[in-house]
Amino acid sequence: MLRLVRTTSENADFRALVQLLDQDLARRDGAEHAFYAQFNKIAKINHAVVAYLGDEPVGCGAMKEFEAGQMEIKRMFVQPAHRGTGVAPAVLAELERWAREQKYTACVLETGKKQPEAIRLYEKSGYEFTPNYGQYIGVENSVCLRKAL
Repeated sequence: MLRLVRTTSENADFRALVQLLDQDLARRDGAEHAFYAQFNKIAKINHAVVAYLGDEPVGCGAMKEFEAGQMEIKRMFVQPAHRGTGVAPAVLAELERWAREQKYTACVLETGKKQPEAIRLYEKSGYEFTPNYGQYIGVENSVCLRKAL
């Protein structure tokens, strides 16, 4: 049974999963990886979720305040052997619940065009494309999405 744990970026399992995520993104993004990596630091993230099957950490996600009333979803990852089993939607839903509990009214996120499975997850979860924001304005490989909570 899937167990979701709310934690911070200090959690060792979260950090280990993020390392796997960064390796995956480096393969996908190639030369563009350094650009994205600078925006994906995990120090001082106070809202992270780790998904466990038994004692095994199989997925994670995090969020941080983007601007007043909005959280930005970050660092979503599921171990390859557990993809397609509902882990990612469960982690995302838990992050959204947590944001609602804290009175946030929307979530935003950025993902890459080289991650079509992530884009499908977000669309199925009710996210809609929005103009690229902040450092992603004009970045060809980036897509940004938003969901009202």
